[in-house]
Amino acid sequence: MKTLIEIHVLQNFSPSNLNRDDTGAPKDAMFGGTRRARVSSQCLKRATRDHFKRKVEEKDILLENLGQRSKRLLDEVVKLLVAKGQIPDEARRVARLALLAGAGTWVAPSKVDSDEDEKSEYLMFLGAQEIAALADTINERWREEKWEAIEKSLEKSSAKEKKKEAAKKASKELKESFSRILNGGKALDVALFGRMLADMPEKNQNAACQVAHAISTHAVEREFDFYTAVDDLKPEDTAGADMMGTVEFNSACFYRYAVVDWEKLVANLQGDRHLSEKGLRAFLEGFIVAEPTGKQNTFAAHNPPEFVAVSVRRNTAPRNLANAFETAIRVRKDESLTTKSAEELAKKAVTLRTAFGGGEKTLVLNLTNAATNGFGKPVASLNELLDGTLAAAKE
Repeated sequence: MKTLIEIHVLQNFSPSNLNRDDTGAPKDAMFGGTRRARVSSQCLKRATRDHFKRKVEEKDILLENLGQRSKRLLDEVVKLLVAKGQIPDEARRVARLALLAGAGTWVAPSKVDSDEDEKSEYLMFLGAQEIAALADTINERWREEKWEAIEKSLEKSSAKEKKKEAAKKASKELKESFSRILNGGKALDVALFGRMLADMPEKNQNAACQVAHAISTHAVEREFDFYTAVDDLKPEDTAGADMMGTVEFNSACFYRYAVVDWEKLVANLQGDRHLSEKGLRAFLEGFIVAEPTGKQNTFAAHNPPEFVAVSVRRNTAPRNLANAFETAIRVRKDESLTTKSAEELAKKAVTLRTAFGGGEKTLVLNLTNAATNGFGKPVASLNELLDGTLAAAKE
């Protein structure tokens, strides 16, 4: 049986620039023939991952159940080896050779006054447990491996051959240990969002969660804020600004959507249902309350969602409700954009359920005056929404 947990959020942001493109302008997209404000799925997932870290501080999640995405895997492994009593320079040398021979991760030898060559070729997304286990294995096999032979094999090898030659010299035990370790490490964010390891494709992890780009329910136009700044210490009789520029921004009511495959999440977390439940709750809470941080010091657009619906659906396909806004929402002066958007969202959900079935259990947190047309069961608080969703997912 396949269980999907779908979340639909309407969030009206005051003037802001939450997610910028390469020119510094708010991201946007064409949808339904009109220009819409947009926040990328990557931006939303990053905000949710940052929320996970706050849950660690609150002791709701253990740090060991999160991942780290970085090119600086070598530095982390070296820190752990030094903590185990290894000499820093030797720890760096051995760790570099071990990661290359055992995991195909190439990190070039360091150069004076440069840290660029201490980075891996691409961002690696590993669980904290995986990183710790890599360091443990290297430490355990410190005197068992022929590190000099591995190092010598690299001297005459081309860049493309280094990984292959190093692997030939490494022991079977080292390679098998690394292969067992790289299993996702029961890291919630790795399990939810997936990963790709270019040098070990068999250790890729398919995501249990899909996140859509948020789009505005209505058409938007970019606006420009012209600003100036004055030097506080310049003479009083001197006129004029000392800096000026423009910042682009918009204001939009966003529709946000994500779906979690419950069985896939449990599988990615190696069958740990208790951790899966904590992870699902943390994800749903983070997706609802976490905000993108772009230009927030300039705009302070801290506007919580006013309409949230979560559906638990079984043996059916996911159902993004963005087409409720294919025709851009338009409101009169005395109407609420969020309320009108919520009514259209509920209407679309009921129409699709009537046409295609669904059999879902839906809970709705509605802070607007919108009529939900039987879309779901009303709840009074975020906690009630989360508790009810978890209970429905486990049924």
